[in-house]
Amino acid sequence: MEIKPRILYFGTPVVLLSTENDDGSPNLAPMSSAWALGWTVVLGIAADGQTAHNLRARPDVVVNLPAPAQWEAVERLAPLTGRDPVPATKPMFRHEREKFEAAGLTPEPSRLVRPPRVAECPLQLEARSVIEQSDTAQDFHIVQARVLAVHASPELVVPGTDHVDPGAWSPLIYNFRHYFGLGTELGHSFRSETAGTVEPLDGLGNRG
Repeated sequence: MEIKPRILYFGTPVVLLSTENDDGSPNLAPMSSAWALGWTVVLGIAADGQTAHNLRARPDVVVNLPAPAQWEAVERLAPLTGRDPVPATKPMFRHEREKFEAAGLTPEPSRLVRPPRVAECPLQLEARSVIEQSDTAQDFHIVQARVLAVHASPELVVPGTDHVDPGAWSPLIYNFRHYFGLGTELGHSFRSETAGTVEPLDGLGNRG
């Protein structure tokens, strides 16, 4: 059947974007329109939000990827905006300047960019915007950002490598406005560089 859903978030990772406000303070915003091309990340951001405003003026950004257990912190940020006054297009939002505090998250200094990382997020990508444009409806700000540094929690890294262990890492997924984690592994791509190097998890989350 043909349907017309209000949104098309058909199972995409949640990220928290750290940017810098005009006064040097940090802004933190959740979004679920992010994907990677090599070491470039493409971000779809509401055109009238504080994140888009910040990136137009200052290109540094941190793409923080929360784990499924952190969905409540993400949801605490969801109704907040750093814009003051609140844009007319966001009647359900309220202004909040202290986003980290409101979410119960901890800012951590970045190495190569000015906005802080989210200490609690298992993966953090320091990046810099290089191309920005509007979508066809002029509702969104599309950003292509070059990743400069990747930070990963040690337990997510295959020992002795630079590979993230796909059996240990589970992104927080936004599926038609509901939060999910990943299920058990079904298989792997022929291009996988970690297949056979890690033991699968059992039903209790243990290896072997």
